[in-house]
Amino acid sequence: MSSSFTLSGDTPLAESHVDQRRVLVTGAAGNIGSYFAEHAHQKYELRLLVLESDDPSTIQSFGEVVTGDIRDLARMRELCQGIDTVVHLAADPDPSALWSNLLPLNIEGTYNTFVAAKAAGCRRVLFASSIHAVSGYPPGRQVRTSDPVNPADLYGVTKCFGEALGRYMAEQEGLSVIAIRIGWFQPHSSAQRESGIQMIDSWVSRRDLHQLIERSIDVENLQFAIFHGLSNNQFKRLDISDAQLLLGYAPLDDLMREQPELKELNLKERLAETDADVQSGIRDDL
Repeated sequence: MSSSFTLSGDTPLAESHVDQRRVLVTGAAGNIGSYFAEHAHQKYELRLLVLESDDPSTIQSFGEVVTGDIRDLARMRELCQGIDTVVHLAADPDPSALWSNLLPLNIEGTYNTFVAAKAAGCRRVLFASSIHAVSGYPPGRQVRTSDPVNPADLYGVTKCFGEALGRYMAEQEGLSVIAIRIGWFQPHSSAQRESGIQMIDSWVSRRDLHQLIERSIDVENLQFAIFHGLSNNQFKRLDISDAQLLLGYAPLDDLMREQPELKELNLKERLAETDADVQSGIRDDL
């Protein structure tokens, strides 16, 4: 089976000891970008890219707010100067979007971002992929990062493109790239609603995704990797063991603990009790 990651050397994976990395965030006014900016601005020196039409008031105190468009390669080259890591979040996020809407941002804009980062000498690009890159698999099948991509919509196709472009840029052009397939990114308040049960196998809390992004920025000796961005849900559509092993990702949340009707069932405790009742067949020989 092919590996979903490659190392940049033979030394063990480790976190960086750089004092403060300079990080460019595209789509910084969005839900993920604004949360990241708020919670990462003391750790990193942030350059926050927004559109002219965006309202930057909620993030302007968290870093250098700049305007630009990922469809403009020349502008992206300027914005990547002096940057260590690009966190590429900007995209059309609509799973039902038509190709004509997806092409400028999700294809051309992604290409421009990778090329600009390479041209400017950036160390790494962190690409916001999506669970939609593998949403074509049936719900009962847990997907590993090494499984072939299997999108169920054109939006997912564009995320597959970004992953493939990222691997090319990493292994042929020398730019370190990490892709995170982000699950259903929602606050705790949404997870606690009755409708939140829809996310039982795909929820990622804001603080868990933030942790994963920071660990993906900081880790050394990874040339390319795909990681799954889910919380530690009892039931997981995507396997998160690669992120746990290679990054030390330790998600704190589980949708089962947020849903009132699931809490009453005590499923986690009851499943654990069942496992505890089983004795090993080797016990008489020990």
